[in-house]
Amino acid sequence: MRTVGVEEELLLVDPETGEPRALSAAVLARASQDAAEQDVFEKELHDQMLEFATHPQSDMERLRAEIVRCRKEAARHAGEIGCAVAALATSPLPVSPAVGMNHRYQWMADEYGIATQEQLVLGCHVHVSVDSDEEGVAVVDRIRPWLAVLNALSANSPFWQGKDSGYNSYRSRVWQRWPSAGPTEIFGSAEAYHRRVTDMLATGAILDDAMVYFDARLSRRYPTVEIRVADVCLHADTAALVAALARGLVGTAAREWREGLQPVDHSVSLLRLADWRAARSGLTQELLHPATMRPMPAETVVRALLDHVSDALADTGDLDRVREACADLLRHGNGAQVQRELLRRTDSLRDVVTGCVRHTQA
Repeated sequence: MRTVGVEEELLLVDPETGEPRALSAAVLARASQDAAEQDVFEKELHDQMLEFATHPQSDMERLRAEIVRCRKEAARHAGEIGCAVAALATSPLPVSPAVGMNHRYQWMADEYGIATQEQLVLGCHVHVSVDSDEEGVAVVDRIRPWLAVLNALSANSPFWQGKDSGYNSYRSRVWQRWPSAGPTEIFGSAEAYHRRVTDMLATGAILDDAMVYFDARLSRRYPTVEIRVADVCLHADTAALVAALARGLVGTAAREWREGLQPVDHSVSLLRLADWRAARSGLTQELLHPATMRPMPAETVVRALLDHVSDALADTGDLDRVREACADLLRHGNGAQVQRELLRRTDSLRDVVTGCVRHTQA
């Protein structure tokens, strides 16, 4: 059975005011004192961010439990220095991001200017194991049309610098400012994939292969496909759902490859439009159907995703659980909908943040 790991980026905030706090170094220093946590938490581009990574899991309930545990540990370490963690993909309150002081981050600040300063956005990356680079690239080629649906399910960033952005996932719009970010054309082979990465590095526009920010890519460190389209999810249940669907997509794509089925040849232009629509609409309006690239109700498109991966989900014993989780998410709303409902009830973005601090550990 394929293993799955999740990386989540959390926002460090003041527990009273909800304002982001540039305290990641202090939180990491606390975490480093715990031997069991030394390989779990990492620094990110901005000092208001804290990242953790789960261990690979084959059982989705165990993965969910580890996401919950890591969130609680992050909250504990943050609480020891007077701040809190919130699973928010953008800060609802205005913020002046502090770029970390190391060579890599300073290179990015110098090279990309204000785009680096404005990249205080927080995502969820899902790693799914593959047997080889050839299988991995075959998967990357075949999951392209479905990734926008994961963006819609995870959408959790409606506010930007104190205002409603008009999007459900504004994080994904900000992320597209990186020159290497976004959907990819069909590669066809591992050789072609690696040749493309080499050509990108030769331009000098990116520092190293860690900055190949494809929506789905071969991991640099692990034998996995890394799917990078999701907002950090407000609830651990949603993160586990996205992870299960990601494994279902990988399993389905690998099976299609072995059976000789060719990937759907949607252009990058259409894939960008699908991603934009998912970011704009979330689960509240229409999405572009991955097969036809025509607008259809979000519930219909989510159902199409479930149908597409149903055999793979059945193979791993996840089908009923994932169906129920999708139904709950459609019924109760994703993080963006929860945030807007909190604002409607409280008329305070501060209360949105403090409410989301509680949701993060629910």
